[in-house]
Amino acid sequence: MRVERIELWQTNMELVSPFVTSYGIEHFVEHIMVRIDAEGVTGWGECVAEGTPFYSYETVTTVWHIMQDFLIPAIIGKDLKKASDCVSLFEKVRGHRMAKAGIEAALWDVFAKAGGFSLSKMLGGTRNSIDVGVSIGIQSSEIELLKKIDAYLKEGYKRIKIKISPGHDLAPVKAVRRQFPDILFQVDANSAYTLADIDLFKKMDDYNLLLIEQPLGYEDIHEHSKLQKEIKTAVCLDESILSLADTQAAIGLNSCRIINIKPGRVGGFTESKLIHDYCQTMKVPVWHGGMYESGIGRAGNVALASLPNFTLPGDISASKRYYKEDIIEPKFVVNQDGTMDVPQGPGIGVKVNEKALKKVTVKKAGFSN
Repeated sequence: MRVERIELWQTNMELVSPFVTSYGIEHFVEHIMVRIDAEGVTGWGECVAEGTPFYSYETVTTVWHIMQDFLIPAIIGKDLKKASDCVSLFEKVRGHRMAKAGIEAALWDVFAKAGGFSLSKMLGGTRNSIDVGVSIGIQSSEIELLKKIDAYLKEGYKRIKIKISPGHDLAPVKAVRRQFPDILFQVDANSAYTLADIDLFKKMDDYNLLLIEQPLGYEDIHEHSKLQKEIKTAVCLDESILSLADTQAAIGLNSCRIINIKPGRVGGFTESKLIHDYCQTMKVPVWHGGMYESGIGRAGNVALASLPNFTLPGDISASKRYYKEDIIEPKFVVNQDGTMDVPQGPGIGVKVNEKALKKVTVKKAGFSN
């Protein structure tokens, strides 16, 4: 497939309600949508870098620069045999995985559509529906937190995740377990703690948590191995895992028992599949994280999460969870049994609503050979 034209759409979408984590409060989410046209086929991808460098050093500003000046020139006009061909073409660019992942996602959509396959089937998916959970930001009170959890459980979500930070940790965990003793329940620290907090995590062992996500430093693997040895609850790594090599190191050092896979964080679907396959051989379960994706990115997430070793519910919520108006049709919904249907149509299996996309676009550019 010859890559004939690439468009970048920088978007700014308002959240239904502010989302509070250890990083701060978010009201809007900035992402970059990627459109690729190749021999009459159009593919879409989403780059999940945000406006701030708090989760990753990549931002929409750095991504635009890297895509425009390095990645797009590397593939525009090229004849690619498969989506993963871009990986070698991008090798000279060190890091910038989110930028690479946004373009690679659009290429996967192109090749899946051209072949008449769903993205799920092309990636190796084996399920027509996936189990989903929901992530809840830090709330103003325990009462508000419990009300939100109750509402999400009634919507069908199979697993609850809450964000924690110093001063907002053990008390909400106790409150949730007291009110909901039997639910699948996990916490996400987003690197807000150190080994000095080990006693806190030992206390959390008493509350039957599914996992504790990224408790220590965002680049750390070594100290997580020390923590995992001291607690019964499974540590799950997120920010620390940027590649298959990181995954192998983390599992080899017993730094975690579970891995969170986000295609944007690791550089795309190709690397995600390598991580998934390695974890499967090592009998380490994986689950799919979320980065406030619009329906474009969410469609890719759902397809990837249909692979067999995604055995835990992911952070792949309904379209209405984050945005009043999504930019795709049909919208993603959660079934009453706590599952989400995997699109079966060609490619990502949803149609981009360009009218809705234009409403939230703040910057756009096109590139052709």
